[in-house]
Amino acid sequence: MTSTTKQVNATEECNGKCDSCNTSSSCNDQKKQQYEQEQKLKLKLGKIKHKIAIISGKGGVGKSTVTANLAMAFAMNKHENQVGILDADIHGPCIPKMLGLKGQTLKGGPGGLLFPVVGKLGIKVVSMDFLLPNDEAPVIWRGPLKMRVIQQFLSDVTWGNLDYLFVDLPPGTGDEPLSVAQLIPDLDGVVIVTMPSEVSEAVVKKAVTFARQIGVPIIGIIENMSGFVCPECGAEINIFRTGGGKRIADDLSVPYLGSIPIDPNVCNDSDNGLPFIAENKNSPATKAFREIVEKIEHFVASEPVER
Repeated sequence: MTSTTKQVNATEECNGKCDSCNTSSSCNDQKKQQYEQEQKLKLKLGKIKHKIAIISGKGGVGKSTVTANLAMAFAMNKHENQVGILDADIHGPCIPKMLGLKGQTLKGGPGGLLFPVVGKLGIKVVSMDFLLPNDEAPVIWRGPLKMRVIQQFLSDVTWGNLDYLFVDLPPGTGDEPLSVAQLIPDLDGVVIVTMPSEVSEAVVKKAVTFARQIGVPIIGIIENMSGFVCPECGAEINIFRTGGGKRIADDLSVPYLGSIPIDPNVCNDSDNGLPFIAENKNSPATKAFREIVEKIEHFVASEPVER
């Protein structure tokens, strides 16, 4: 066996104990840093009981709105001070705006630690928005930089003990979803958000296939903006075509979590930084969120993640 082969094998099986390794010092330094980062990430994530990613095949389906209100619904349902949101949409972060945290910044601590911004009911939030100088500042990054900052958000942030961490991912099946799947190997699963349109129905199938190919459990599909319930007479009006999410779930044999009807207050409250379900407790949309929470809790309780 050549010395080169020895170095490759030692590198692949590196355990971070460089003093007992016969490889070069440059390899040792690099692998030691990687090992230490992995251990730090494992330690932080070990304090979080359940990790759930919210994804969509395309933009404009209200994925971030669903994430923010799901987090609030869980906090209101016996998980106060035990819920966190990682806003992993690096280029278009909007969770802070929806939760009334716009203008806040992440606080630093010793050893490079970061502390999340805490919102109503103790929801802990980390977002790229907290690091930008203003609303006009774009993030012009390629994949490796985005993966690195997501890793830092997970490993360098003092999340503490949480019952649920929701990861709001950008649309599509690119760098950020792949990074999260790689960095959180014990991800409980993904919730896929769609809306009642043929275009959304077509791309949500890609999201299902994506989750299956990378080996992440599918918690279920949510159809957002599914019909409008008149606040005066209670009649339901299908502004868009409806039922697409349920059809896809049936066709692809994945759970269907429910339909969230249109409510004008969802948009108004989000723009004003007010969690919708906390302000409209009797809305049909709020009822839908509560029912979805029950299904997600049942899923994570009955489907332990292989570690």
